[in-house]
Amino acid sequence: MQTPTLRDVAEAAGVHAATASRALNPGTRGLVNAETAKRVIKVAESLGYRPNPIARGLKTAKSGTIGLVIPDLTNPLFPPIVRGIEEVLEPAGYGGLIVNTDNDPGRERTLIESLRSRQVEGLIVATALVEHPLLEQLARERVQMVMVNRRPGGIDVPSITPDDAAGIALAVEHLASLGHRRIAHLAGPTSTSTGVTRARAFRSAVHDLSLDVDPALVVECSQWTEDAGAEALRGLLDAGQRPTAVVAGNDLIALGCYDVFAERGISCPDDVSVVGFNDMPFLDKLRPPLTTVAIPHQQIGAEAARLLLDAIAEPDRPARSVLLPLSLVVRGSTAPPR
Repeated sequence: MQTPTLRDVAEAAGVHAATASRALNPGTRGLVNAETAKRVIKVAESLGYRPNPIARGLKTAKSGTIGLVIPDLTNPLFPPIVRGIEEVLEPAGYGGLIVNTDNDPGRERTLIESLRSRQVEGLIVATALVEHPLLEQLARERVQMVMVNRRPGGIDVPSITPDDAAGIALAVEHLASLGHRRIAHLAGPTSTSTGVTRARAFRSAVHDLSLDVDPALVVECSQWTEDAGAEALRGLLDAGQRPTAVVAGNDLIALGCYDVFAERGISCPDDVSVVGFNDMPFLDKLRPPLTTVAIPHQQIGAEAARLLLDAIAEPDRPARSVLLPLSLVVRGSTAPPR
C-alpha cells in the first residue's frame, strides 16, 4: 500500500491541500474553521497519514524543532525544566532535540553544530561558563537563543534565571536566626556563572548579618556533584575548620556532606546544620530531610520556551530577562547550634 499523502487527506476531507496542511499543523490550526480542522484530523487518522517534517521544513524553511542544551542530564534539576519547556513547545507545534554536554566545552560545540545542521529554529541553553566564547559567537551570528537557569555576562540574549542571590540570602538568614555564626559555604565551580553568583551572595549575606567572616569557610567544589561536595567538606574538616552550619551550592553538594557525616560520625543537625539549593525530588526522604532553597523548575522551563518562541516570532525585539523569586523549604537538617 502506498503511503497516504497530504493531497489524499485533502481530497477525502473535501478541502484544498493548503487548508489540510494548516489544519494538521498545530501552529496554524487556528487559521482554519474548527469544524473543518476536526474533519481533516479525523480523515488523516483514518487514512494513517503522518506529516513529513523534512518536506515541510524544505518548503517553509522552518524545522519546527528547538535544541535543548543541557550540561548534565543526571542532575535531577534538569528533567523538570525540560518538562516545562515541552509543555509550551508542543501546543505551539514545536518539538525539542536534547543534547547533553557533560560540561565539556568541546563536546558542547560539536553538539550545537549538530543541532544547527538539523536546522533547529532556536536554542534553549542551560550551560553557562563565566567566559563562554561559543555563546558569544552564537549571539553575534544572531542565533535565536534563550539562557535558562544560568547567565554569563556580556551576552545580550533573553534569559530566565532563579534569583540565586536572594535564595542564598534566605539560607544564611535562616541559619543566623537559629543562632549560627560560623557558617561555611561549599560553592559550585567558579568557572560557572551560578557558582560565582551564589558564592558572592553568600559572602554578602554573612557580612550584612555581621556573622564570622572567614575566607577559609568558603570552599570551591570542582563540580556540581555529590562526590565533589564530599571532597570539599573533607578538605574543610581536615584543615581544622569546624563550622556549625553549611550552605551548599546545590542539593547534590549537600548530599556529599551527608556522606562525610556518616564517615566521621558527625550528627546532622546536632553537630552541623546543612542547607541545600534546588529542592530536588525525594529530599524529604533523607535522614534528616534536607532544608533547601526551592526553585520553580517547571516554571523556568515554560518561561524559557515562551521567551524563545517570542524571539523566533519577532527576531528584532529587545532581549528580555526574567528573574524568578525563590522560597526556603525548612526541614530537619537545620537546628540551633549546640
